[in-house]
Amino acid sequence: MLLVPALALAGCSSSGGRQAAAGGEEGGGGQVASTEPMKVALITHATAGAAFWDTIRAGAEEAAAKDNVELLYAGDGEGARQTQLVQQYIDQGVDGIAVTLAKPDAMRDVLQNAEDAGIPVVSLNAGENEFQELGAFAHFGSDEQLAGEAAGERLQEEGIQHPICVIHEQGHVGLENRCAGVKEVLPATEILYVQGTDMTQVSSTATAKLQVSGEADAIIGLGAPFTMTLLDAKEAADSDVTVASFDMNGDLAQAVVDGDVLFTVDQQPWLQSYLAVDALWQHHRGAFKIGGGQPTLTGPAIVDSANAEDVLEYATEGIR
Repeated sequence: MLLVPALALAGCSSSGGRQAAAGGEEGGGGQVASTEPMKVALITHATAGAAFWDTIRAGAEEAAAKDNVELLYAGDGEGARQTQLVQQYIDQGVDGIAVTLAKPDAMRDVLQNAEDAGIPVVSLNAGENEFQELGAFAHFGSDEQLAGEAAGERLQEEGIQHPICVIHEQGHVGLENRCAGVKEVLPATEILYVQGTDMTQVSSTATAKLQVSGEADAIIGLGAPFTMTLLDAKEAADSDVTVASFDMNGDLAQAVVDGDVLFTVDQQPWLQSYLAVDALWQHHRGAFKIGGGQPTLTGPAIVDSANAEDVLEYATEGIR
């Protein structure tokens, strides 16, 4: 159990901050900060091969290059292993920790260890309702309940009444809150759990559901790759349901432009990690605390036919 996280730590450091500190070069489009170097660890609940986390990492790396920060990155989708990664960075004596809180209960004890060690913590992406009680001084992300309600209202405008909301990771508080928000607006919403680590299973489960769900008039994916798979499931089931989504990548933005997906609710993950690293730097240099104890929201932002072409280029480049 300890070996895999240790290997992940060894292989996932970003050199951008070290290069900037050593050479004084410009990074991320601006002059590198003249403050003393610091070391920040970013630990996510990333699963292998998910491009979403490349966007998260890219935002953090650009902030690190600007702020004269050595960024250490690791991720694991299993709560206990993510906790072990955090503890290893605590043991290394990093200057700050940014962490996603998809499984907040699993992180409670280790974040107490960070507080005991005097290491400031911010959270991002997941945990907007739990970050304060877990000791993080700031959070950067979307209000997922609010995002779900926004999606529900947009579907309601289209006359949708019986959507299926597909959760690809059971127990993930952010995903559960998204579907809860949709259900708040559209009470007939049905929840469908799939195994997000197996796209074949996602496709077969969704296809089977669409084949037997006579009342379903929409299906909602909670991540761009899953929504693209739901499009295939819709075709396989010979269904005419409306497809909607959360999150963003180039393929999904193109699907919105083409009219295959009605809209997506963008949480702007690049911005989440950029702000998280920058907040730790600001805290280190001047004891600043962003957000006033409230989450700093990076979403929800609805991307539909009216604005999808505006964001397509950025989504394709992995900035959104």
